[in-house]
Amino acid sequence: MSTTVSIVSISSFSPLGSSTKEVWNNYSDTATLMHDYKLGEKIIPVAALTIKQREQADALKTFDTKYNSLDNSVLYSILASRMAVENAGWTENDVFGINIGSSRGATDLFEKHHSEFLETGKTGIQASPATTLGNISSWVAQDLKNSGPEISHSITCSTALHALLNGVAWLRAGMADKFLVGGSEAPLTPFTVAQMQAMKIYSSLKGEYPCRAFDFEKKANTMVLGEGAASACLEPGKKSNALAYIDGIGYATETLKHSVSISNDAECMQKSMLMALKDTPLEEVDAIVMHAPGTVKGDLSEYTAVQKIFGENMPLLTTNKWKVGHTFGASGLLSLEFAVLMLQNNHFIGVPYINRFPTQDKPLRKILVNAVGFGGNAVSVLISR
Repeated sequence: MSTTVSIVSISSFSPLGSSTKEVWNNYSDTATLMHDYKLGEKIIPVAALTIKQREQADALKTFDTKYNSLDNSVLYSILASRMAVENAGWTENDVFGINIGSSRGATDLFEKHHSEFLETGKTGIQASPATTLGNISSWVAQDLKNSGPEISHSITCSTALHALLNGVAWLRAGMADKFLVGGSEAPLTPFTVAQMQAMKIYSSLKGEYPCRAFDFEKKANTMVLGEGAASACLEPGKKSNALAYIDGIGYATETLKHSVSISNDAECMQKSMLMALKDTPLEEVDAIVMHAPGTVKGDLSEYTAVQKIFGENMPLLTTNKWKVGHTFGASGLLSLEFAVLMLQNNHFIGVPYINRFPTQDKPLRKILVNAVGFGGNAVSVLISR
């Protein structure tokens, strides 16, 4: 079945803001949201939530003491999902599926529980239930008082778009008539940053843009971590209240030659884009929101894949990593939100330090969104208005 699926709402909780208006205003500003951040003994660039947002997440623990044991990855997702469901007009009487994933899960809590174990040989009663990946969707369901199916997963940086694929599959199969999909990540911990630095992909740049995503003249990797969550409400068919329609989905996995990188021409992304495009004429695709993590090889391989698919029909190209950093499992849905907002406002937002590509000269009607992660797995989603 190839039933069109409507995105009836999409909301996020990230450094971009906590409302659609805030998010769009931030995208319309050419300043990055990254700043120096003290993490353990290190000072590094990150895209972190504001103090007000952290207080908002902490306030959930006051709302219900059961939330005291939850990791920030769960709290962020609860806040994003509440907004998405409210904006969709779904109520407690609606039964819907939930699939919200995370690349790392409860990283901060896991590190704390493990540290306690190393010091004492014991761990708290909540150590296991509070650090499982399934914790995110199950607690979002508890918070929304929903009795539908709950799914959580980790497929590295394409996690959130894999959640969307799964939601679309359930809807097209007739197994659900509403689905909440998303991703959440709270990776600003010493151990997580150390892992990225060990791979030599974390940015050491100073200046206006610590992450030089999509800049092919950079000489070093410039990935910067961000945190946050995003959730979208999906319904089958062309709904009158749709923000955008999902016209095509694609996915692929390639055989890896290296555990943390894809091929030079990103074979998996070529396949996922072709699957999502299906019979769509190339000239109808107005823009692509690239995954573009800010690494030398990752950015270039994706661009090469786009060149091989589109040739002379090259659409407008952009990414949001320079603005909000790499949010791992949440990044795909934040990219989708970016695409939806550009469609709604009929305004393309490029990368401020890149001027080698064309600018908008016609209305935006179709945008392709890409994500790829460790493991050589890629997802592409084609949306329209």
